[in-house]
Amino acid sequence: MSRWIRRAAAVVAASAVLSLAACGGGEQRPPQSQPQVAQGKDGFRDADKRTAEFGTAAKPGEFPRTIRHAKGETRLERRPERVVVLDTGELDNVVALGVQPVGVAYTEGSPTMPSYVGDRGGQPVTVGTNNNLNFEAIQNLRPDLILGSVLRLDAQYDKLAAIAPTVFTLRPGFTWKENFRVNAAALDRSADADRLIADYERHAKEVGQRVEQKLGHRPSISMLRFMTNKVRLYAAKSFVGTILNDAGLPRPEKQRVDDLAVEISTENLSMADADWIFVGSYGDPTKTGMDAALAGPLWSQLGAVKAGHAQKVADETWFLGLGLLAANSVLDDLEKRLTQS
Repeated sequence: MSRWIRRAAAVVAASAVLSLAACGGGEQRPPQSQPQVAQGKDGFRDADKRTAEFGTAAKPGEFPRTIRHAKGETRLERRPERVVVLDTGELDNVVALGVQPVGVAYTEGSPTMPSYVGDRGGQPVTVGTNNNLNFEAIQNLRPDLILGSVLRLDAQYDKLAAIAPTVFTLRPGFTWKENFRVNAAALDRSADADRLIADYERHAKEVGQRVEQKLGHRPSISMLRFMTNKVRLYAAKSFVGTILNDAGLPRPEKQRVDDLAVEISTENLSMADADWIFVGSYGDPTKTGMDAALAGPLWSQLGAVKAGHAQKVADETWFLGLGLLAANSVLDDLEKRLTQS
């Protein structure tokens, strides 16, 4: 196993208080009546800018190299070959860069290889979930790189770093492009990451243009997600929010907040109305309340529902994908739904 060093970084002191939540959580909810903004905690809103400062000064192919990241600095003696990923974002990232991980921690809401990744992900060993890691399984894989985030696993970092060089970003979600570049720096694939992001951004722009050409306008999009004890309308600083922004597709006015999401109660489903509504469920839809809400009288009164423009989408891709492969898959699915209606 290669040797490494790590030095604590003061820039992440605020991020240590981030709490675990599904798909871009870590929010604090003010004590007020619904609806309300699901706000990221301290350090949330500029997490993309801070993550963009991470990476390496090493030239392509140069090792050893030092990676600056959310927990300090990690030295990599050679190009990693046995990578363990601790969330779907990191899984997406390494596979997009042509690396099949040896181990993966899935989310509890989607505990298997995402369908949009498929065979490209290989057959990695499951090392628990990102809420309950199996450290023995990780150690047995003899990884030479572990990838994760402060939001998901801050308290577990030291244990992981004792096993292998470990690189953490601040959080998943709207920071996915910056995270991709940090992971690529550790894998010595930065040029590939830059090219793939440029291709994605061109793809997003073209989707928005084709939708406008087909429909004569750019329809407003509402992203509705049911979770245990929460109903969310995802906003600008979410994974899917960045995709809609890149495609130039607007949100309903009441959802145009510079934060993670707007949280509503099922009595306020009218807040979800838009030209189109796309709906996901984090886990069993009977347990998250999605099935009951969509069968209720309030849902049927929404304009998008009456127009046949309310559709369920794959939560594992639209909300849990958190990486470039998922983003491109969402764009393809989005264009198909909007232009073939």
